[in-house]
Amino acid sequence: MTASPGTWVYDRYDPAEERLRESLCTLGNGYFATRGALPECAADDVHYPGTYAAGCYNRLTSAVAGRRVENEDMVNLPNWLPLRCRTGDGPWLTPDTAEVLDHRQTVHLETGLLERRTRYGLGDGLALTVRQLRLVHMADPHLAALRTEFTVEGGALDLEVEAALDGRVTNSGVPRYRDLAGRHLTHVHTCADDGMSWLRCRTRTSDIRVGIAARTTADAPVTGVRESLRAVQRTTLRLEPGRTATVDKIVALHTSRDPAISDPLQAAVDRVAAAPGFEELLAGHRTAWGQLWRRAELDVPGEAGAILRLHLFHVLQTLSPHTAELDVGVPARGLHGEAYRGHVFWDELFVLPYLNLHFPEVSRALLHYRHRRLERARAAARAIGRRGALYPWQSGSDGREETQRLHLNPRSGRWLPDHSHLQRHVGSAVAYNVWQYCEASGDAEFLHTKGAEMLLQIARFWADSATWDTGLERHRIRGVMGPDEYHEAYPGAEHAGLDDNAYTNVTAAWVLARAREVVRSLPEPRRRELVERTGLDAGELDRWDEVSRTLHIPFHEGVVSQFEGYGDLAELDWDRYRARYDDIRRLDRVLEAEGDSTDNYRASKQADVLMLGHLFSPAELRSLFERLGHRLDDDTWRRTVDHYLARTSHGSTLSGLVHGRILARARRAEAWAYCQEALKGDVADLQGGTTGEGIHLGAMAGTLDLVQRGLTGLETRAGALWLDPVPLPELSSYTFSIRYQGHWGVRIRLEHGRLEIAVPPSDLSAIDVRLPDRTVRLRPGDTCRLALPG
Repeated sequence: MTASPGTWVYDRYDPAEERLRESLCTLGNGYFATRGALPECAADDVHYPGTYAAGCYNRLTSAVAGRRVENEDMVNLPNWLPLRCRTGDGPWLTPDTAEVLDHRQTVHLETGLLERRTRYGLGDGLALTVRQLRLVHMADPHLAALRTEFTVEGGALDLEVEAALDGRVTNSGVPRYRDLAGRHLTHVHTCADDGMSWLRCRTRTSDIRVGIAARTTADAPVTGVRESLRAVQRTTLRLEPGRTATVDKIVALHTSRDPAISDPLQAAVDRVAAAPGFEELLAGHRTAWGQLWRRAELDVPGEAGAILRLHLFHVLQTLSPHTAELDVGVPARGLHGEAYRGHVFWDELFVLPYLNLHFPEVSRALLHYRHRRLERARAAARAIGRRGALYPWQSGSDGREETQRLHLNPRSGRWLPDHSHLQRHVGSAVAYNVWQYCEASGDAEFLHTKGAEMLLQIARFWADSATWDTGLERHRIRGVMGPDEYHEAYPGAEHAGLDDNAYTNVTAAWVLARAREVVRSLPEPRRRELVERTGLDAGELDRWDEVSRTLHIPFHEGVVSQFEGYGDLAELDWDRYRARYDDIRRLDRVLEAEGDSTDNYRASKQADVLMLGHLFSPAELRSLFERLGHRLDDDTWRRTVDHYLARTSHGSTLSGLVHGRILARARRAEAWAYCQEALKGDVADLQGGTTGEGIHLGAMAGTLDLVQRGLTGLETRAGALWLDPVPLPELSSYTFSIRYQGHWGVRIRLEHGRLEIAVPPSDLSAIDVRLPDRTVRLRPGDTCRLALPG
């Protein structure tokens, strides 16, 4: 693999790397995405073509370990890619069946184009070069196109070419899910004639209708072939040396979730019939991508810059301006594969802070997804006897809890209980994103309406979850899990759940204080409406204030405890396990296979307590602890960082990201190693095969936010831009632009101890920029250059 800010290139064909490449070569536009699989290859142990439309889910029931288990999955839609060739009656050419002389795949990041070039040896001195250009259109989200060029060397030949739409697909891209039901499509009907082919189907239980139509043109007549589950078109090309023959395939995709259509198939047929040719489609696609890159300007030198560019590319393909028209959340693994079943977790906590400052309309739409499911979250709270809103740890189509109750340990082969639904801190993540979006965008209308409603109900849940402990004289939140995920229960306990997870309690206190502040600051008519609709009264607001000051935060040995009783756990012999196993990132699987459990040890999968340093600036975190009656000075925080740093296996791609950001301020010399872990998590597949099942979108967006907010100390708070840079030697000079409260393209540059801020000309108000030692007021059109404190 070679990379530059503009391209991502894979040389040579390597079956062992194919799944990884397919994920990282995925093309999408926010509406749908298609993995970078070779069009001539069907799904098998090496290849996995997959196309996924945002928000397109289906629910099936499977028999697992003697139980009936229901799972909702993002559906692998019919495969629009298939295009293969052969000579005479010989086998269809693939890199697995023919001699490969050269092979290269290139993702052109600037233009959202996947270029593939393979040179096959055919024997008798003949060679065939297949060059393909693929796009998933960024201007028209329902279109995709594939251009294939064939060039022969050493003599003439006749080449049979077959293009198809394939409805035989299943969800089988994740090996540990393969024992579960995965056939989501039914009622597959196809048709093909000389000019167009189409396929229609529907999902089995969610009854989403899908229509795909393709227009295939070639340098020879194209003939339709009728098959039951495939719509096939064929042509025979006469190839002469020195002349290139071309086949173009233009595809349209619609589902019944789309607005303003009645029939997805008819909409697809009409759209592909009206679509221009490949060259014109490519021109419009390039223009749309150029506009995105201008809004998301990021100029970081070196290898880190190339990886960040790839990360930004995949974020934009998953959550583009087209997403603003959809009812979808943030899929944790993008639209790039089937891991996590396409579910929505708390990963938006790492994604929205980036989007807020570039595509606020997308952030707003993603928060609308959560607001539309507020009533479902309230029902979940009522089901466990609580008021307010309990958002699910895993969400899908309708906002019910989608977390599996069993999970497979591939190391032991055992199905085990999964208690991840106890990660109730996801509600605090939703509240945090509401607040951050409104601070960055200045969207008071959203804050006063949908935002206030979500904040109120999440705060109400936390207040109702807190119980008073007369011995401690503190409120407590019991029976939860924190972000760590290695700790589900106390050693030997009959029931899952932990008490007073520090991250959960501190963020709950933040939500309670913030929600009370928002309610009290609402315009009187709106506050009256909210009070009438929710039954809110002054007594409840007083309780929020009380609980936000009295939630119990445990400590041990002079550091913040991950949860009450954490300090009583045994220490793990880390050196012994590192010596015994090559990789202990998934220490939980290692110990379970040995008949042990991470519940017994001071061992974490990923940042938990330290997540607080990711969400809140040092000053804000100190203030939160003071509100809770604790002094969190620099020494206590350093000891806390050191304690957990030595006891974390980094079994999540998010962990290195969080640690890198925290160490940039706490122990700068060590920060870069963790930043590199975050940068290379997917491109080097550091989690051992997981990237081939879908990218880690939160980690990718998080690295962008690391350079945008983490290393600059950028906050949008109290109507001002706050900056407190801590540039690393390896990332000390770079440029990016942001959109802040209506100002498009505020440009910020760090360069060797200097900070430059430029506000584009407009008729908007001035921006207050606050640094630790000064405040600068910048009017539109102003540029300031400041020396940073040594």
